Amino acid sequence: MNSESETPAMNQKIFNMGLSVETISVYLLCCGFSDSGTIISTKNLMGAWNGTEKSLSQGLSDLEKRNILRRIIFDQKKTVVYHLTDVKDWKIN
Repeated sequence: MNSESETPAMNQKIFNMGLSVETISVYLLCCGFSDSGTIISTKNLMGAWNGTEKSLSQGLSDLEKRNILRRIIFDQKKTVVYHLTDVKDWKIN
């Protein structure tokens, strides 16, 4: 984490939402990046992801649909940058 006053990005509610193991894994990877100050981007995620590009894309899509992850920037190389949203904004159901 960047400072002692910051709380970890991961929220336990993710495990009670009925999401796939892959989607939860993508979320945990995003949280790790956030906690370490690493930009959450498709390029960075793919560099650390040990599954297929398709499973990463599906996980990102599922997280976006639930408003857990928000797309904030993308470029011509199709690199997307994401931001984790506050748990109060998640679509739980």
